[in-house]
Amino acid sequence: MKSTYFNKSNIVAKSSEFLRSLGNDLRLHELNAHLPNCALLVLDMQDYFLDPESHAFVPSGPAIIPGINRLVNHFQQFDRPVIFTRHINTINDAYLMNSWWKELITNDNPLSRITPLIETESAQIIVKSQYDAFFNTELETLLHSLKIGDLIICGLMTHLCCETTARSAFVRGFNVIFPVDGTATYNEQFHLGTLRNLTHGFAVIPTIDQIIKTVRSPQ
Repeated sequence: MKSTYFNKSNIVAKSSEFLRSLGNDLRLHELNAHLPNCALLVLDMQDYFLDPESHAFVPSGPAIIPGINRLVNHFQQFDRPVIFTRHINTINDAYLMNSWWKELITNDNPLSRITPLIETESAQIIVKSQYDAFFNTELETLLHSLKIGDLIICGLMTHLCCETTARSAFVRGFNVIFPVDGTATYNEQFHLGTLRNLTHGFAVIPTIDQIIKTVRSPQ
């Protein structure tokens, strides 16, 4: 079920392959975000998913870290919002996750921390308990207070928290940008399935390079 479809040497080529496979749907909506209106949301880049010793390890997860760091640095350079999430559960807020998954990610689990390989010092961190980062969190209120209209979504996992949050952002009126090389999950089929779903009706699917080149501060 798990596979390393992204690694540091093939992620550019593999992302191009994914984009070619999406075909005509990619041309329906172009990347048209504006940095003063934009926030970066990075989901669940926790050791729980990035440590090879964890049962929940995402083999392609380490490959997306450099690209996410480039986006974080880009947003920090222009003093734009960067928001991270940590997925943390208790018995009281887990709901169906308590029966669906092998175990809950609890706050006292040392693997629950966001990986130190990504810069989070100047970012805001939101704790969430479900796939949807908007569910029972302050995320929507925060984005509205910052006058955000364009939301870039990265992180783990593509077909669970990232896709669910992208759909939730769309129905709340946010323009969703979902970089092809900015998320990872257990295997290529899950990843490509999400891209096909989102590009058809929910999100623009560029590369991180395209975002950095296009979404810049006005001159």
